[in-house]
Amino acid sequence: MALRVAVQMDPLATITIAGDSTFHLMLAAQARGCALWYYPVTSLAWEAGRVTAKAAPVTVQRVVGDHYHLGEPRTIDLGRDVDVVLMRQDPPFDLGYITATHLLERLDGETLVVNDPRSVRNAPEKVYVLDYARFMPPTLITRSSADVRAFQRSHGGGALVVKPLHGNGGKAVFKIEADGGNLSALAELFGQVWPEPFMVQTFLPEVAEGDKRIVLVDGEVLGAINRKPGEGEFRSNLAVGGYAEKSALTAREAEICAAMGPDLRARGLIFVGIDVIGGQWLTEINVTSPTGLVAIEKFDGTDTGAAIWDAIEARLG
Repeated sequence: MALRVAVQMDPLATITIAGDSTFHLMLAAQARGCALWYYPVTSLAWEAGRVTAKAAPVTVQRVVGDHYHLGEPRTIDLGRDVDVVLMRQDPPFDLGYITATHLLERLDGETLVVNDPRSVRNAPEKVYVLDYARFMPPTLITRSSADVRAFQRSHGGGALVVKPLHGNGGKAVFKIEADGGNLSALAELFGQVWPEPFMVQTFLPEVAEGDKRIVLVDGEVLGAINRKPGEGEFRSNLAVGGYAEKSALTAREAEICAAMGPDLRARGLIFVGIDVIGGQWLTEINVTSPTGLVAIEKFDGTDTGAAIWDAIEARLG
């Protein structure tokens, strides 16, 4: 099916094409004969009931330094001029991000938005995961350092991990050692930088063996990679120096995926990446701009782009 696809994403010039999942999806769409448009989220607009964007036709190729070519930009009607919008700009999940979901939600009944903007807004990574608390490590959401100290005592007094509730890519994730020496200062810092509370979890030593990214497409497992921390790091995100290796699912991970699959489908969350540590501890459900497609394809030989476009076409019916 030759679709007309608008991609809402970060500047094309800034992406690393070797591992970028959005670029991978654009290549896969182009191979199917789809017409691609590119626009930044800042160009979204609404007037007289119509949602528009200043977009440019784009072609892509896997050539470093020459990976895209833009045509002349013009204002397009996202409800009439395209069949699919890929909402793929990176967080922060702030009021700008939320406003974009409100605007794109108005395309309902005209254009398919992937992932569904209403569900993206209502399912931020570190909040939606609380629906599956039975699979999570001990977790606290708070603004209070006193709460954190009480939480630490109640869970054996060991090390903790503190992270912003709406961060991404492993940014601003801190390990607090058992003595809690800099806990108060860190709580103060988080309170000054972010208006929302922060998340605290018991530190899982198993993270040294990797943090698994499992990709689900319309609620079904597509594949997984194990992301291992780089030298001197405890964070395994590829964006902060982690590296990927081939992986399969444990029985517990399969149970987690089976539990959430129907809800992902019902919410219109077609492309989702979940993070699991130690084969059993669910830490995040990534719905905004999940990654991992290129690495899974490399290790498993799965045509990840085709799988996602097949799911999108099935949604279009």
